[in-house]
Amino acid sequence: MIDAFITFLTIFTLSAFTGYEIINRVPVILHTPLMSGTNFIHGIILIGAMIALGQAHTFTTQLIGFFAVLIATINVVGGFVVTERMLDMFQTERKPNA
Repeated sequence: MIDAFITFLTIFTLSAFTGYEIINRVPVILHTPLMSGTNFIHGIILIGAMIALGQAHTFTTQLIGFFAVLIATINVVGGFVVTERMLDMFQTERKPNA
């Protein structure tokens, strides 16, 4: 039981650290072109969190797995929302012919 808890806590901690480091190192000027790539990475993290949650047997590991899935889902959805807003900024408005 303790071994499973330590394993899931380690996976959760390493995932959080890796995600933070990946996003933190992207320069602001490259943020828009690389956003789809980071959305892809967040999707992989979400799948890993779901697999870890499926393997959880105790309440504590299920709780940690649930929070991992929740945070990864927020990351994926937020990434797509931000990408959509950025793409909307680059569209030109068409004026009606008078």
